Amino acid sequence: MKLVNSTDCILDFSGISVASSWSQLKEQRIEYQTHLQQLRLTLTFLEWMTQVNLMHDLITTKALEICESDMLEAGYGPPPVPYSFIVFGSAGRMESTLWSDQDNGLIISNETNEFKDRYFEIFANLLCDQLAYLGYEKCLGKVMCSELLWRKTLMEWELTLTEWQSDMSWEPIRYLIIAADMRHIAGDQSLTVALKDLFYRGFKEVPELQYAILRNTVRHKATLNILGQVVTERFGDHAGGFDIKYGVYIPLVNFVRFMALQLDVRETTTKKRLQKLISLDSDNVLLESCQEAFDMAIKLRMSTPCTLSDGLLISSNYISEQELKNKTIMHELRESLGVIRRTHRALQRLLRFAERRKI
Repeated sequence: MKLVNSTDCILDFSGISVASSWSQLKEQRIEYQTHLQQLRLTLTFLEWMTQVNLMHDLITTKALEICESDMLEAGYGPPPVPYSFIVFGSAGRMESTLWSDQDNGLIISNETNEFKDRYFEIFANLLCDQLAYLGYEKCLGKVMCSELLWRKTLMEWELTLTEWQSDMSWEPIRYLIIAADMRHIAGDQSLTVALKDLFYRGFKEVPELQYAILRNTVRHKATLNILGQVVTERFGDHAGGFDIKYGVYIPLVNFVRFMALQLDVRETTTKKRLQKLISLDSDNVLLESCQEAFDMAIKLRMSTPCTLSDGLLISSNYISEQELKNKTIMHELRESLGVIRRTHRALQRLLRFAERRKI
């Protein structure tokens, strides 16, 4: 283990590329996450997050390589047709923590092959099981390539997107919101490019989608009361604490994603979406505030307490009641929540305007 640049504290992740088994890959993940934890106070939070996500990408790419090797050894042969492995959620936005779970999918080539459905079913299940072994918990919402909904040929994906984009009910729109964060990791990148083109084409062909996305986005749990005080958890294991992920981070991500979709901004990360949006509307003070609040949200999210389980990190995403007594943390939290309140009001105004236009 060494640093590529001792001044910038950038890790050399070459150990991942030489891992040849699942156990070796898990050892590498544990070793690198330990070093990343040590670097947390040396790097800025955005620099640190970049390094964390680079590690995840390299581990996932190596996992795909080992999975293909296992399939070959088991007698299934190499992949019968090209495929692309994509990620969604925080991984798609390159905003994963050291304890993020799985959110992924497969795009399979339209090429004819009688064995491809069976091959990729076995491949996907093996991959998701082994990613869980490596510390990426399975998605509770089942957004994983082991699920048929997220494992399709490009032609099947096109049909599915058309179905989702013609149905304005809650669930299909939720799937579209998830798909908006897709990012290519490995395999045939042209398949990912084609799927993204199909995704954005749908938004141009079905203008009503903007309203449906807005309706889903505007739902928001109050995090400040009328006196401007932080609303903490009242009951349970986290009583007195505050959920940074769903109280601060997710509302900002949702707002920025909606604005990006509205203006056909095709960046994937929240930071790049914001930069592009600000370049398109430099007088928008709210977007500038969102940029500052997002930096705070990342800092607070990456700082939440975590514990070790089998050498891997787990976090509840909560700031504890004790930590909230820290004046700096509470000030940063209030500042961020104030911005979120303003974004929510802006979304509500847009929704009311859209509803009046429909009448």
